[in-house]
Amino acid sequence: MKKKILVIHTGGTISMSEDEQTGAVKPNESNPLTKKTEELVAFAHLIIEEPFNLPSPHITPTEMLKIRKLISQRSLTDDIDGVVITHGTDTLEETAYFLDLTIESKIPIVVTGAMRSSNEIGADGLYNLISSIKVAASEEAKGKGVLVVLNDEIHTAENVTKTHTSNIATFQSPQYGPIGIVTKRGVVFHHIPNRTEYYPITDVSKKVVLIKAHAGMDSTLLDAINALPCDGIVIEALGQGNLPPATISGIQALIKNNIPVVFVSRCFNGIAQDTYAYEGGGKQLKEMGVIFSNGLNGQKARLKLLILLATTSERNVIEQAFAI
Repeated sequence: MKKKILVIHTGGTISMSEDEQTGAVKPNESNPLTKKTEELVAFAHLIIEEPFNLPSPHITPTEMLKIRKLISQRSLTDDIDGVVITHGTDTLEETAYFLDLTIESKIPIVVTGAMRSSNEIGADGLYNLISSIKVAASEEAKGKGVLVVLNDEIHTAENVTKTHTSNIATFQSPQYGPIGIVTKRGVVFHHIPNRTEYYPITDVSKKVVLIKAHAGMDSTLLDAINALPCDGIVIEALGQGNLPPATISGIQALIKNNIPVVFVSRCFNGIAQDTYAYEGGGKQLKEMGVIFSNGLNGQKARLKLLILLATTSERNVIEQAFAI
């Protein structure tokens, strides 16, 4: 018996075409993937939704919340077995991680995209969509959180990131690698995620800023952020979690103003830790009240802080959540 899979098209390169005259890639009036539905029904019974058609730089937490609500509604009314979401690749990992944190369902939820538009030579969109439907229909995919499937690889939403501007193998999971692969014979998992998180939210109005540390950085930008309406800040700190000493006054002012300051490393491998004891080092900053994240990149830590702030203002709760 065929599985019932909800397919949600949201836009992105996977739904775009290349202009033969100019070479520019742009959205179509209609999503070309919807015309391929007949080619996909061999793999599952499909329910198609297209809540919006946006390039991924246009996606905000508001659209992410809309996708979450759509999945929740369809889960109640249609008894679906899995979900596939097509999405632009620029912010794909953020939408996937948002859904991973805010959906409690154990059914497979897969996010996919494409690096080449629908009419380019070597277009990868339809292939990635077929692979994703196979994963969403797989019994083994249940309970593994939100997954990202492209280029025959299955990644967790927590670890995957876009690593190349144009290569079709752009999505990688630094340190960890994919947890499975899609082959002609089927879906194979060789790793299993060992933890899940769930935060029930209905609001994404909190303002969380993301900035990146650099040599010679001072408190100018931090002070400017402190003067704005701001609920939290994530800093991609140097190395294991350090900042230039000229930033200390800015960090102190943010914390005094009850604005959570979360550190990740600007390195794409390793985790931020309070290791160094010099001025601006991680030990000093943690003693001041900085929260260290256990391995997330900056864009995902920003989303996690936004989600947490929608549910709590307790610093210790936020700190414990980032230690997971």
